[in-house]
Amino acid sequence: MRDWEQARLDVLTADIFGYKAVQIGMPQIDALRANRMQHRWMSDMRLPDEACDDFAKSLTLVHDYCDLPFATQSMDLVVLPHVLEFAAEPHQILREVNRVLIPEGQVIICGFNPASLWGMRQMLGRVTGAHFMPVNGEFIGLHRMKDWLKLLGMETNRGHFGCYLPPCTSKNTFSRYAFLEKMGDRWWPFLGGAYIVQAIKRVRGMTLIGPIRARSKPHAINIPVAGKNIHHKNGQS
Repeated sequence: MRDWEQARLDVLTADIFGYKAVQIGMPQIDALRANRMQHRWMSDMRLPDEACDDFAKSLTLVHDYCDLPFATQSMDLVVLPHVLEFAAEPHQILREVNRVLIPEGQVIICGFNPASLWGMRQMLGRVTGAHFMPVNGEFIGLHRMKDWLKLLGMETNRGHFGCYLPPCTSKNTFSRYAFLEKMGDRWWPFLGGAYIVQAIKRVRGMTLIGPIRARSKPHAINIPVAGKNIHHKNGQS
């Protein structure tokens, strides 16, 4: 999954231009490595443990996801890899992202698809107690995510599904079902275990179309008024 998301993020972020970009959460993925903005930050809610020293070196900020330490309308790009589904207040995080993005700024969100084999395995794990993924995660469907973005005035631009292999940890199983990746991408793309969605912040307002010239008042044209004709006949008028 990390390999698939890294490859997709490299393609998506390479053509996004601006000055400031930030990745929030999951430092195991370098979502901005292909981006060419001058200022790029990697942030998380806490420092990784000692076993993740390599990830800790890439962090530049530690902060609360619900209170981003950036000025309003100051970021060109924000990437959220699997942050919303493990957050207590995902709506507040999206509102903060919308606040810090400039008009026409972009956000890229990575999430797990509940309508997939991975989603079914997660639901089964809550019943059996054998969890394949963190138990505190709540998968957010793509349509639901689009509705949240639309309410904030963000327009969905692109989206991708991937990871059609069944949830397992055996390399032999991965090799056996590797053909499902190509088949799933062609025949049942909406059933991928993970998705990536890209949205643009739209701000409606007035559009200047050029200088407005004052219209000159029409000049009055003096038209002579015909006088009354007085005819004299027989001394009578």
